[in-house]
Amino acid sequence: MIEDFTRRGVLATGATAVLASTVAIPSGAGAKETVSPRLRERLAEWRFHLGHAADQERDFGFGRNQRTFAKAGNSTADAAMAKFDDAGWQAVRVPHDWAVALPFARPEKPAGKDSEDAAAAHGFKAIGRSFPGNSIGWYRRTIAVTAADRGRRLWLEFDGVFRDCLVFVNGHIVGRNESGYAPFAVAIDDFLDYDGGPNILALRVDATLGEGWFYEGAGLYRHVDLVRADPLRMPQWHSVVRSEVGADGARVTAATEVFNSGAAEASGTLRRKLVGPDGREVALPDATFRIAPGERTTLDGEARVTAPVLWSVETPKLYRLACEIVVGDRVIDADETRFGIRTVRFDAERGFLLNGKQVKLLGTCNHQDHAGVGSGIPDALHAFRIAQLQSMGSNAWRSAHNPPAAALLDLCDEMGMLMIVEARLNSSDEEAMGQLDRILRRDRNHPCVIAWSLGNEEPQQGTDKGARVTAAMQAHVRTLDPTRPTTFAFDNSWDHGAAKVVDVVGFNYRTDKIEGFHQSFPTVPTYGSETGSTVATRGAYANDAAAHVARAYDTEHPWWASTAEAWWTIAAARPYIAGGFVWTGFDYRGEPTPYAQFPSISSYFGILDTCGFPKDNYYYYRAWWRPDEPLVHLLPHWTWPGREGQPIEVWAHGNCEEVELLLNGRSLGRKAMPRNGHLAWSVPYAPGRIEARGYNKGRRVTRSVCETAGPAAAVRLTADRRMTKAGGDDVAMLRAEVVDAKGRPVPDADQMLRFSVQGDGAIIGVGNGNPTSLEADVASERRAFHGLAQAILRVGAKPGPILATVSADGLKGDAVRIVAMPADS
Repeated sequence: MIEDFTRRGVLATGATAVLASTVAIPSGAGAKETVSPRLRERLAEWRFHLGHAADQERDFGFGRNQRTFAKAGNSTADAAMAKFDDAGWQAVRVPHDWAVALPFARPEKPAGKDSEDAAAAHGFKAIGRSFPGNSIGWYRRTIAVTAADRGRRLWLEFDGVFRDCLVFVNGHIVGRNESGYAPFAVAIDDFLDYDGGPNILALRVDATLGEGWFYEGAGLYRHVDLVRADPLRMPQWHSVVRSEVGADGARVTAATEVFNSGAAEASGTLRRKLVGPDGREVALPDATFRIAPGERTTLDGEARVTAPVLWSVETPKLYRLACEIVVGDRVIDADETRFGIRTVRFDAERGFLLNGKQVKLLGTCNHQDHAGVGSGIPDALHAFRIAQLQSMGSNAWRSAHNPPAAALLDLCDEMGMLMIVEARLNSSDEEAMGQLDRILRRDRNHPCVIAWSLGNEEPQQGTDKGARVTAAMQAHVRTLDPTRPTTFAFDNSWDHGAAKVVDVVGFNYRTDKIEGFHQSFPTVPTYGSETGSTVATRGAYANDAAAHVARAYDTEHPWWASTAEAWWTIAAARPYIAGGFVWTGFDYRGEPTPYAQFPSISSYFGILDTCGFPKDNYYYYRAWWRPDEPLVHLLPHWTWPGREGQPIEVWAHGNCEEVELLLNGRSLGRKAMPRNGHLAWSVPYAPGRIEARGYNKGRRVTRSVCETAGPAAAVRLTADRRMTKAGGDDVAMLRAEVVDAKGRPVPDADQMLRFSVQGDGAIIGVGNGNPTSLEADVASERRAFHGLAQAILRVGAKPGPILATVSADGLKGDAVRIVAMPADS
């Protein structure tokens, strides 16, 4: 048994709050000796095959003769054994979601029955109890072990597996994890062959049961690392770093755990230093230790940084705590922890304060899936999604309704995106508390994390039981991280139950009730934990319930929600409201709203669609969340054949003082833009050009133009980046747009677009943002939806040029050149 990974041991002993998140690890095909005695290998390449939840033989003998757990090392599961031949299995690269490639399946029962509701919630994918042949997945790979590893400690770190995961090493069951979202680790050194024999790692992942009411994916959808270290070492999440900022600089304290998993007493020295964003170093005093076998100790230290560079959304500068364990004159373990120097506080009158400065939380709530790849999101795609939101002016992300991937948090640290981390379970049972414990230890060094959310619209939120449960969770938060507040997303009971426990009260959709609450409870900080929920189909401007189309004006929303303009007008004018998190930043699979029946397979809530293409409400937020940059955005498009002379509802989103509308060069008048509002006209349609001009102080500062498009003539291809990294893990996001002969977007284009790659790269997924599309995601072709489609290009292992092309019948194709730079450049 490995002591530092046992949930029961941590909770029972009340271990000191000293574990922390380590830096992101570069990927590689295999372990490489480095100057550090600690080795970390990213296990990216696996073999995969579906098992079966109801047929033992199709599940590779798992459970045969009820002897799976009878003898250690003889599980009777064929796929867990070293001699099993997996040559015919599919080669996959982690992050991997097998559910995204499954077919869609409409339940046979009428709409409104439980079966349809459950299937709709998860995007009508053929997974779960009704599909036993799709709900078990097996992963296998070899791990390189040599005689040099004898005497080391080796363990696996999983950032997330969906869902119930059994871990086998050479046929031995070495670990199990139930949570689909919380990280976990498994010690494997006792079960390895150090004499040159094959060492086989196998996983059986059971996604039969879900944890949420939204699409969750299945499989190894987050990173897996193999770590090698000396028996005398720093365990996973070993350091916690905190800072106090004052007029004379920052006092930085570090608590680092050292664990002796060897058989004899050990002594040595812990050396630590702070490394600033500019590379400057500040040493902490050395700390000597003596530890009995099987024991651990926590070593505290502090240093003063005289001119700290504070982490903020504008300047996301990071520091590193570099740690070494030295015995004699030999470094036997070394690792680093990233952190930021900053202060955060929620204030009942001033809202949210970052480094003492009032910062409005311009946030979105997001699930963890994307067109083409489902929940198996590559790191570069996480970065793309953050960048899309930041381009709108967003500065905050609520991870709803589960803890995020470590890779996403690393990127939020680097890119300056604030984060609320949310526990999946509002419960104080041992499993839930164990998950919370691991989440806190992994995430508490991230400067982007500003609060811990302990629940979301829980049935018990307004009860004494809910208060007791939440208080127990909060007590554990206080033990491991007293520097950040707790919060809870309530849809009722804001003045009792769990609301009396947490530090910051979140209002789901009832933004209009915050003012009354503030008057009654003026010392309680508040924010909109879920706001808005306008529904829209990108590029559509008329409701059509039969076709499952919601128009993209800021008018459509469920009864419990509001328009973007309604909630933001309230929040923007009241400094005591810390801000809000729109439900949602992106459309997401499952929970289809407002059309809950097949073939709607995703929500319509997003400001951006499932590909990250902006809907028109993006420009409403862009206008008022980036008010210093003049903007005017005109909607709808101006291609309406057959509607000549008929009125078209024309809107302008923008932040200019005045907006003038012109049709084919003729002014239709100038209007003042209402603060946090929009402008509207009714314009008889005439083909040609409609233009909105934005004015400040009488001077034209920006404009938006829509022109009537001709027939589709070509496809225009662009990439979010031209320079990428070789190594097999980087991706480029390809945007294909159908245009006419003059390069004008064709708003109703729906041609089949085919993507191809020359060079070391591959298309791993496609999408178009259509919430009713039943086309395959894992493919190289996709119909355009309102003129747009997206492909995800994975860069291969070799440096060099890659040519991505798009073609369509009857249209001129296009290509874009991408360069894969060496991974270490």
